[in-house]
Amino acid sequence: MATTSEAPVLDVRGEICPYPMLRTNRELDDVRPGVAELRVITDHPPALSTIPPEAMKRGYGCEISERRSGEWEIRIFSAEGAAD
Repeated sequence: MATTSEAPVLDVRGEICPYPMLRTNRELDDVRPGVAELRVITDHPPALSTIPPEAMKRGYGCEISERRSGEWEIRIFSAEGAAD
């Protein structure tokens, strides 16, 4: 399993909807298709309800953790890798 320090990071802090979701989708579809893990950093609460469903449609699993007050990390990971 990849550690978070090895996973690419997409920092969308300061961006509002729909841009965090659109940038995440672009990252998963075009920039890093098939990536094992992607960490998305956001400070926009609505992104917590838009990014995970879009990632799951693409076959990824998601975990959300609060990094500090008002800032979250959405860990998107390969569903295949989660079973390992």
